[in-house]
Amino acid sequence: MAKDEENGGKESGGAPARVGISEAMRKAAGQLSELLGCEPSSVSSLKATDDGWTADVEVVEIEKVPDTTSVMASYHVSLGKQGELLGYERTRRYTRVQVDR
Repeated sequence: MAKDEENGGKESGGAPARVGISEAMRKAAGQLSELLGCEPSSVSSLKATDDGWTADVEVVEIEKVPDTTSVMASYHVSLGKQGELLGYERTRRYTRVQVDR
């Protein structure tokens, strides 16, 4: 469906247009960071869904020295089509140096 610029960025038929992948990535990291008060490290996955976007965001939960001992967490985030945060869930906690096998 094509965006109708005269319709305020809505797709034809009145449904709001989906934000682009770059915008969704920024919004996922930014909104989660704002809620948790933790610095986002990266967005490790981002997928379009029928309702918007889902993302996995890695954050630094506890910063330690040396930084390889910092506690990291992975959060699964759900966003609406306009990039608004709908929900999140912590799925994993680990030290920064830990590697999945």
